[in-house]
Amino acid sequence: MKKIVVTGGSGKAGRAVVRDLVEHGYDVLNVDIAPPRESLSPFLKIDLTQYGQAVEALSGADAVVHLAAIPAPDLLSHETTFDINTSSTFNVFSAAVLLRLQRVVWASSETTLGLPFDDPVPHYAPIDEDHPLLPQSTYALSKVVGEEMARHFNRWSGIPFVGLRFSNIMEPQDYERFASYQSDPKIRKWNLWAYVDARDVAQSCRLGLEAAVQGAEAFIIASADSLMERPNADLMAEVFPGVPLREGTGDFDSLLSTRKAQRMLGYQPGRWWRKA
Repeated sequence: MKKIVVTGGSGKAGRAVVRDLVEHGYDVLNVDIAPPRESLSPFLKIDLTQYGQAVEALSGADAVVHLAAIPAPDLLSHETTFDINTSSTFNVFSAAVLLRLQRVVWASSETTLGLPFDDPVPHYAPIDEDHPLLPQSTYALSKVVGEEMARHFNRWSGIPFVGLRFSNIMEPQDYERFASYQSDPKIRKWNLWAYVDARDVAQSCRLGLEAAVQGAEAFIIASADSLMERPNADLMAEVFPGVPLREGTGDFDSLLSTRKAQRMLGYQPGRWWRKA
């Protein structure tokens, strides 16, 4: 697979993914409604809520990395967020099956797991892919629907679908904000103090294209560490008393487990804020 379409290639995750794939020798087309900040690859302005345009965008590609979406809750109305995210994902998946692409890698979300963990609280920590899906926003619901669509289209076509549940994506300049989170652990409790570097997002997308994965799988993609200076046991005892912290969890290990991604994709998160 050398010809890759990246939808949403002009966004925060998309920029990193396009750059990484180009650096690794892939022929990349960035498909987005907005032009990129810098020209890293050919660009095509496309509205993926229109099925015909989705087919046009994916024609001639070997695989697609589908990142295009309303990227977070409460940016637009609930109805608009759900409509855009589900319709664009349905169209990309449908076009991939019609055109017999070899693989679909796509952006799901950590929010499917129950963020912001107000009610209910996490069942345990670190959270892994066995944790029940508990969407608490229309955005999260759109991602859960996307995961079911991936299973549906995989059953129809046999094409592997790799869903990546990205944590809160950070670029290097974002690490300056981490100091402001340290005084109150409740500021960032909403995703168990997790994050992921955009370069590790790019790594996971490339590995999603390359790994020997079949079916429709979902993977948590986070950094290896938390963004807090306090140990996990202290944070959990104060903010989530009664939620079990699994034995063997390191003081600063991410509480969104990436063990499945490490085992099946070869994912190795390497850009941690403590190194910055």
